[in-house]
Amino acid sequence: MNDLPRQTPELAVALLYDGENAPRITAKGKGALAKKLLEQARKHQVPLEEDPELAAILSQIPLGDEIPESLYRAIAEVIAFAYLVSGKRPPGFTEPGE
Repeated sequence: MNDLPRQTPELAVALLYDGENAPRITAKGKGALAKKLLEQARKHQVPLEEDPELAAILSQIPLGDEIPESLYRAIAEVIAFAYLVSGKRPPGFTEPGE
């Protein structure tokens, strides 16, 4: 019974994390641009985390800037989620007991 069309997202923010430096804001947009960002992410199988409040905070950071230290924990959770759903492991990760 969930045949309702998807709503256009109000906001989307893309991050780049290279495993060494703090994540950076690489793209952001509202309305139609947010929809295009999400379409491209899905097309390229980029894991998505839907958190409107976090997106609103991140959207205030200028493009290309690193996220502030005050957001490290929240973004670490998003990155961990992305690794988990993509079946990947962070650089240097070893399973406990190895």
